[in-house]
Amino acid sequence: MYFENTGIENTVIDLNLLDDLMKKNGLIREGQWDYERVTYDKKYEIKEGTFYLRVFGFTKDGDVGAHDANITLLKPVVGKHYYPHGVEYGENEVFPNHLVKSCEQVLTALKKDLSAFEIQA
Repeated sequence: MYFENTGIENTVIDLNLLDDLMKKNGLIREGQWDYERVTYDKKYEIKEGTFYLRVFGFTKDGDVGAHDANITLLKPVVGKHYYPHGVEYGENEVFPNHLVKSCEQVLTALKKDLSAFEIQA
């Protein structure tokens, strides 16, 4: 399930600052990156299953591995984890209201933090 109109998508921000702001809001990059892309996750383990709030991003001209990149964020998404297959985001998935509300609160707080540091393209 994608979150529409969060104000996060298309935000451009320095990778190092982004790592800090994401961590402040419970979203962790860990090893989920390559030289052009990043993924930040917040894991929810609730009675209905394991879910991940994800924010993806990419750089047009930087190097994530060298910590020298401005990241453009994409539309946030929440998905359900199925062992051993991975995370599903499909329209047939059921996302509990309390989970969606929590994700929206995280994204609202994140947008507020990002807006203070956004790079104007």
